[in-house]
Amino acid sequence: MVKQGSFMPVPDLRDPMSYRSFLPRSLALKFPFSFAQIKELKNLFTEDNESNMDEYIQGTLEICDEKSLIRGEQSTCTNSAEDLIDFVVKKLGKHVRIWSTESIEGSYENVTIGAVKLIYGNLSEPPILCHSQPFPFQVYYCHVLPKVKVYAVDIHARKKVNHAIMACHYDTSAWNPNHFAFKLLGFGPGLIEVCHWINENGMVWTKTLG
Repeated sequence: MVKQGSFMPVPDLRDPMSYRSFLPRSLALKFPFSFAQIKELKNLFTEDNESNMDEYIQGTLEICDEKSLIRGEQSTCTNSAEDLIDFVVKKLGKHVRIWSTESIEGSYENVTIGAVKLIYGNLSEPPILCHSQPFPFQVYYCHVLPKVKVYAVDIHARKKVNHAIMACHYDTSAWNPNHFAFKLLGFGPGLIEVCHWINENGMVWTKTLG
C-alpha cells in the first residue's frame, strides 16, 4: 500500500499528552510505577475533573506490566531520560541515530504517498522502537523485535508535506494469533508483514557504524 503515488488513509498521529517532560531519575524513582500500586498513583495525579488521566495511568501501567505477546521481543518502560539511554546503549551500543515523524500533518486524512526511502534495513541488528505513553510525566514503552526495517515516507496532506517514519515487521510468525494487527488486517502469524507509522513523540533508534 505504501508506494509513491498511492492514496491511503492515515490514522491519528497525535500524542494525547504531547506537553510532558521526563522527570530526573532521582525523582522518578520516588513514584510507584506498577499496576499493583495504581491507587496510590491515581491519588497523587488525578482529580475529579480528570477522568482521562485515570484511564491514561491505568492503560500505561497495563502495557508496562503486561508480558510480551511476541516470542523474542525485548521490552521495557522508561520513565526517565537516564533509563531510556541506558536501555538503548545496552541493546545497540553508543553509536546510534534517532528517527522520528516530523509532525502530525495528515492525521485522519486520506493522503497521497510521496517518496518512500528505506533508511534502515539491517535485519540482523534490529532497531529499538519507543512509543510515548500517556502518563502524568513522560514514559516510553520501548521494544526490540527481530527483522524490522525502517522507512521515511513523504505524505502529502491537505496543508503540507509531512516526513513520517514507518516501521515494518517482516517476520510475524512468532506473534500471538490474537495480536490486534491480525484482527485489523484479517490474517494470521507469518502470513503478512505488518507496518505502522511512528506517532508524535515516538522514536526509532538504529545502530550506526562507530
